[in-house]
Amino acid sequence: MRVILIPLILLLAACASPAPGYFDATRHDITLQGIDFTVFHDGNSAEVIRHGYLTRRERGVVPELMVQAAEKTTGCRVIPNSLRSRIPGDTGEARVALDCY
Repeated sequence: MRVILIPLILLLAACASPAPGYFDATRHDITLQGIDFTVFHDGNSAEVIRHGYLTRRERGVVPELMVQAAEKTTGCRVIPNSLRSRIPGDTGEARVALDCY
């Protein structure tokens, strides 16, 4: 049974699922500096999910890359200082407010 569960868990961990508020959002996938992101765009906000494992040292650039991912995929400008994560300091998921003039 364990042999089946481990691959299943790994497979599910690789999937990007939006938060409930973004179920109807448009999905975009992008790679920046070798890091894969999925962006869920809905109106004037977006949820950005980072994929893959990064060491603590490698995570420093992720917040700025999340902003770039949101801007490049949505065509909107991220409102400065709007990047928020549900877990402070988490670089795996964040939400941003967008100015889609």
